[in-house]
Amino acid sequence: MTQDEDHLKLLSIFHYVVGGLAGFFALIPVIHLTAGLVLVLAPEKFETNGQSPPAFFGWFFVIIASVLITIGLTLAACVLAAGRCLARRKRYLFCMVIAGIECIFMPLGTVLGIFTIFVLMRPSVKLLFGVNNPGQPQSASVGRAGPH
Repeated sequence: MTQDEDHLKLLSIFHYVVGGLAGFFALIPVIHLTAGLVLVLAPEKFETNGQSPPAFFGWFFVIIASVLITIGLTLAACVLAAGRCLARRKRYLFCMVIAGIECIFMPLGTVLGIFTIFVLMRPSVKLLFGVNNPGQPQSASVGRAGPH
């Protein structure tokens, strides 16, 4: 195994770990979702002085929590998918984009994103992914005659 292959294997494992952590933390707003549903479905539980809170408070909690959970789980799934792609050495651009997005999430995502970008920028790693270097001419299509 070459050094590049070792680095891709480690990055793949770290993507699985960070993706799992992101999925776990994405579920924290379930608490707010539950509170919002209780406000909507059983407002008498929060009744004070004979008045219950308006239903829009509950809907506000439900909508915001649902959006945050959806975004978080989608991001976690993308990080896990990037880990799988790194292990298989496929979808170079997808891995690069996810690495850039990971940089937003301090501290683990930033470290993982930066290291992933550094590794993916190596010409030898690009060859492992089957990506042509911008400085090299693309090979001609097989079976196609050139201009004479």
